[in-house]
Amino acid sequence: MMTDDVTIPVDVAPVEIAQERRTPSPTQRKVVFDIRDLAVTYGPTTAISGVDLEIYGNLITAFIGPSGCGKSTFIRSLNRMNDLVPGAKVDGRVLYHGQDIYGDGVDPVEVRRRIGMVFQRANPFPKSIYDNVAWGPRVLGMKKALDERVEKALTRAALWDEVKDRLKKSALSLSGGQQQRLCIARAIAIEPEVLLLDEPASALDPIATAAIEELMHDLKDQYTIVIVTHNMQQAARVADMTAFFSLQVEEGKRTGILVEYENTDKLFTNPADKRTEDYVTGRFG
Repeated sequence: MMTDDVTIPVDVAPVEIAQERRTPSPTQRKVVFDIRDLAVTYGPTTAISGVDLEIYGNLITAFIGPSGCGKSTFIRSLNRMNDLVPGAKVDGRVLYHGQDIYGDGVDPVEVRRRIGMVFQRANPFPKSIYDNVAWGPRVLGMKKALDERVEKALTRAALWDEVKDRLKKSALSLSGGQQQRLCIARAIAIEPEVLLLDEPASALDPIATAAIEELMHDLKDQYTIVIVTHNMQQAARVADMTAFFSLQVEEGKRTGILVEYENTDKLFTNPADKRTEDYVTGRFG
């Protein structure tokens, strides 16, 4: 464990931290998720264990760490997507505005309506651009003023001006970056409070990646955003808070654990744990 006065060595190329980011002080943050002693297992395999943290409203929270450390498993536990994985079991508490989303009588469909998710690779339906965005509202019976809802979602996803004259065209005709923004529009069309983004730019070129990152900044005033990324520069550019997950190996078994969770600039420039420093400086991972 490192003391608070440890800084990143000057001989290591620093991660560029986004400028002019003002993360609210702890007393001013609104707790959206309160996670306590969370563990997720797939059959005999423990993916993550002992995770304790809070996720705050209208901030971007990034999860970084080596492959296989449970980052995606963790965010899928925030909207019960792990329920869809055979053999998955979730223990601990995931409180959303104080209510345990795994409690008796909680409807997982309603959980996923409030907590939307966008996956690593864009997955538009083989339908028109309009029908992709309208699909969720139609399924949920939110059919009033559907045209306006679709336009609003596409506008928020910074896509409206690019597609407004071809809404009846196939979504598969869009570029990769446009498809990913379409998936974000599809997620926000049903008015969630939270957006979970699992490696949303990993398959995109730098220009499309920059567009997704700019979009996240634009959306955080309206949504709480949680992102998994392998790209530490991306986490440094977009995130207000960053959590570092790593692997703990005991008796030949590998388990994902939360090592450190802090304001992004502090985690990258003055980490409290040696394992975090080794990862962000490229010595490990």
